[in-house]
Amino acid sequence: MKAYVGIDLHSTNSVIGIIDENNNQLFLKKLPNDLKQILLVLEQFKKIIIGIVVESTYNWYWLVDGLLANNYPVHLSNPCGNKQYSGLKYSDDKKESLWLANLLRLNILKEGYIYPKKDRPVRDLLRRRVMFVQQRTAQILSFQSMITRNLGIKKSSNEIKKLKPENVHELFDSPHLIIMAECYLNTIKNLTAQTRIMEKDIKSVAKVKKEFEYLLTISGIGNILALTIMFEVGDIGRFVKVGNYSSYCRCVSSIRKSNDKKKGEGNRKNGNKYLSWAYVEAANFSRRYSSEAQSFYQRKKSKTNEIVATKALANKLARASYYIMRDKVPYDPKKLFG
Repeated sequence: MKAYVGIDLHSTNSVIGIIDENNNQLFLKKLPNDLKQILLVLEQFKKIIIGIVVESTYNWYWLVDGLLANNYPVHLSNPCGNKQYSGLKYSDDKKESLWLANLLRLNILKEGYIYPKKDRPVRDLLRRRVMFVQQRTAQILSFQSMITRNLGIKKSSNEIKKLKPENVHELFDSPHLIIMAECYLNTIKNLTAQTRIMEKDIKSVAKVKKEFEYLLTISGIGNILALTIMFEVGDIGRFVKVGNYSSYCRCVSSIRKSNDKKKGEGNRKNGNKYLSWAYVEAANFSRRYSSEAQSFYQRKKSKTNEIVATKALANKLARASYYIMRDKVPYDPKKLFG
């Protein structure tokens, strides 16, 4: 007998469904998120378990790591790739777990990537750094709006970063506006300090792997962006074609057309938002330091707008970096831009 296990994972509980090779139900029960209890249930089927499917939710680390540590064959279900028939009248967590197990039995499961445990903390630290950088940018933009609204002048982000508490008193005469401005400056300063702490720790423990070293030859990609791309990609071999990688980086349009008419949009958030951010950042830096990238950006901008042009350049860099990482070759702008 063979057994296939599906686990519908939630924040506080998991529903375990087990079927045999004929899709007969062997076990179905909701359990608390306690690894010991889950392992105790699986132990009685361990000799016949072919695979365990875990739904890819935000909290899958502990469960997948625990199952792998106990030598279970684990598969991570891709929620976007595996969708039940939308015409079902009734579905619940128990049916979901059995459905996941059945996908594995039928060998039609769309799997997600189980990122190696040893590299996961550094990757997550890089992700938190991105979040802090975006929060700092939001504070700077809000402060800029406040200055323009009250004084009718515009200060660049670099000018705002250089402001000191005494400068605030020179800008505003209202005590309420002074307090607001000081709060902005303190928040920006604190986020900058925390970001630097993260960067220092990352640089001390993480080195760019050989297959990713060539990313540094791309104009616009420095150490932090190269590390971000490296840790987000993991194994470049998991992307069969360059189009798969470009789509994963959210560089591909999600518009659906029929007879040259727009009929709707796909899931434009499907993919890796951190790689999307990294390549947009790389595009912004690249057009400053590369004449070829600048020319490409200006041509696109003249036909569309700044946002579309930047995204188009990001897509070009993403596609180029795929071949650079896969073939371990340096960047050649002539090949990319012609």
